[in-house]
Amino acid sequence: MPRAKGGFKTKRRRKKILEMTKGYYGAKSRLYRIATEAVDKALTYAYKDRRGKKRDFRSLWIIRINAAVRALGLSYSQFMNKLKKLDIALNRKALADMAYNNPGAFNNLVEMVKKGNVK
Repeated sequence: MPRAKGGFKTKRRRKKILEMTKGYYGAKSRLYRIATEAVDKALTYAYKDRRGKKRDFRSLWIIRINAAVRALGLSYSQFMNKLKKLDIALNRKALADMAYNNPGAFNNLVEMVKKGNVK
């Protein structure tokens, strides 16, 4: 029985993996078996870190809001609690952007929250 070297589909599958490892160091970019392991690991990290990115940005927004609010005499938790009770529906991303890029408007918002009648 002749040896099966692999036809068109095998070559196409291997080529796809080796194209994904372009730029990898050493054997990871040249040898199919090692390249497959490298690609699998890279795709696992990519999947995991797409979720981690969301956590990282949320924590950054909270840090920025906290720093801006503390400079005006409130803590982050007090500020968020009063915002919620006053039915001001701004998410953390928008608040952090406002605190970073438009501090005047953010100061007005904080003063409004401070003066608001909260039950």
